[in-house]
Amino acid sequence: MNQRPLEVAVRAARAGGRVLMSRFGKLRRAEIHRKGQSDWVTAVDHASEKAVLQVIRRAFPDHSIRAEESGFSRMESGWEWMVDPLDGTVNYMHGFPVFAVSIGVAREGVLEAGVILDPVRKELFTAERGRGAWLNGRRIRVSGRPGLKDAMLGTGFPFRAKEQLEVYLESFRSVFQVTGWVRRPGSAAMDLACTACGRMDGFWEMGLSSWDMAAGVLLIKEAGGIVTDFSGGKDYLRNGTIIAGTPGVQRPLLKRLSPIFRGRI
Repeated sequence: MNQRPLEVAVRAARAGGRVLMSRFGKLRRAEIHRKGQSDWVTAVDHASEKAVLQVIRRAFPDHSIRAEESGFSRMESGWEWMVDPLDGTVNYMHGFPVFAVSIGVAREGVLEAGVILDPVRKELFTAERGRGAWLNGRRIRVSGRPGLKDAMLGTGFPFRAKEQLEVYLESFRSVFQVTGWVRRPGSAAMDLACTACGRMDGFWEMGLSSWDMAAGVLLIKEAGGIVTDFSGGKDYLRNGTIIAGTPGVQRPLLKRLSPIFRGRI
C-alpha cells in the first residue's frame, strides 16, 4: 500500500468539504428530498459523496465502502471505509453552520484512521490508531473533567425513531439532574470531535449509523477517552448506541444510562 489511508481520507474529506461550501446557503427547494421520518437528503449530500468516493476509489479500488447515500460496496481486501458526506443535513438545509464530512477507515473490523472536517471553521480532525488525535496538526486530548458535576455533554434527539422518545427522555432527565450543561448541536460527528478535543466532556446518542461515528470513535480513543455502547460493550458501530467521553465522565454516565436502556432498545 503506497498511500496511507489517513492521507487519502484527508484528501477525500477536503473534496467533499469544497462541495459543501460551494453550495452552502444556495439550496433550492427542489434539491431537498425526504428519505424517511425526520430524515432528509439533498443534492449536495450526493454531490459531496461523489467527490469523496472518487478520491477513495482512485487510491484504493479494492477497498469496501459503506456510504450513507450510495450504500455498501463490498470488496475482499478486508478494508472498509465508512463515509458520511454531510453529517448535519438538516442544519445545512437551514443554513445553520454546524455540519461535517466524516470518514472512518477500518481493517478487519478494527478502526485504523478517521477524519472529520468542519468546512465552515476550517477545522480538520484526524486520528490514526496508535498515533494520537489531532486538530489542524495540533495534538488534542479529551478534557480532564473528573465527573458529571459541571460537565458539558452533547446528545442527539431520536427524531428518526420517535417510538424511543420516552426512554430517551428518561435518560435525559437522569443526566440533566446531575450534570452542568447539555447541548444538542445536530451533528453527531461534530459532537464526537468536540468531545475528543475537550470542548465537550461527554456524549451519548442512540440510532446512529457506523458512518456517523466511526471517525469520532477513533478520535476520542486516540485522545485518551472511553467509548462504549449502552451496555458497556464495543458493539457501537453495529447497534448504533454510544456513550463517550473523558474517563471521569464516561464511566458514571454509562452507570447512569445503562439500566435505563437495558432491554428497551
